[in-house]
Amino acid sequence: MDNGGGGGMGIVGMLIYLAVLVLILVSMWKLYVKMGQPGWAAIVPIYNYYVLTQALNKPILWFILMLVPGVNSIVGLILMWELVKCFGKSAGFFVGCLLLSPIFLPMLAFSDATFTAPPPAPAA
Repeated sequence: MDNGGGGGMGIVGMLIYLAVLVLILVSMWKLYVKMGQPGWAAIVPIYNYYVLTQALNKPILWFILMLVPGVNSIVGLILMWELVKCFGKSAGFFVGCLLLSPIFLPMLAFSDATFTAPPPAPAA
């Protein structure tokens, strides 16, 4: 009985997973820097939502909605769409970010695309 091969595959899978995770974290750090925000803000849970909503000139309500389970999925999609538009990318790129984020986020982060903040929302 030889059971030695299964453990090696588990380690390889874990290393690939960690490499993809690090790639996404580095990409998010770089995107936040491109947005004129501190890069470390991308990796701080909850605070990263606040910084993102501020960079996209969204009212504080958007940040609060990101903390509501279920609603945060819809708001997150809208924020991702806004972010992609602010970098001058198309709807196709947005779909790519949703379906293949480990590929499209680094493409956005390490491209020469520049961030143009949207105008502030009108006061109510």
